Amino acid sequence: MAITTQQIKELREATGAGMLDCRDALQKSDGDFDKAVDILREKGLAKAAKRSDREASEGVIELYSHGDGRVGVILEVNCETDFVSRSEAFREFAHEVALQIAAMSPLVVSEEDIPEAALEREREIAANQAKEEGKPENIVPRIVEGRIEKYKDEVVLLRQGYIREESKTIQDMLNEVIVALGENIVIRRFQRWELGESVSE
Repeated sequence: MAITTQQIKELREATGAGMLDCRDALQKSDGDFDKAVDILREKGLAKAAKRSDREASEGVIELYSHGDGRVGVILEVNCETDFVSRSEAFREFAHEVALQIAAMSPLVVSEEDIPEAALEREREIAANQAKEEGKPENIVPRIVEGRIEKYKDEVVLLRQGYIREESKTIQDMLNEVIVALGENIVIRRFQRWELGESVSE
């Protein structure tokens, strides 16, 4: 099937991938746009993994205030070079992540950041709920693990569905921006405040 320049251009605009990569993905998918996007995302994941060990010490501190100052977020996103840190795509990504944090109140950036005590507490609550609901003893462990995965989806920023496009996670967005900008990018840390919330742990 002949791939048109217009198809390549549209795929490039949608994914941020290079022209040759877009043409290759369209050829492999016989011109199917959605399949081509999937091919590029898979390729992007490989590229993102290759870049993950490169040092990211430049970046931006994004400040975001929402609801007439009722919610505030401070976010640090790092990249490898000052050039990328000043780019519109990088700044836009940082802003979108701050918006996500304001809206969805994650507790940690990645799964590794969840304290083991918090996971234990969630396992205990889930097990007790399952028993109270009269679930058979032999399926309780599966129910507990399912609820733990759901808990992680709620509290881990990288696992959350993006508020503007639920089918995409923040990890997917991060992978896309890594591929588009060609650098290792790291969501380092964040803090979220809400007016009137308790400051005690």
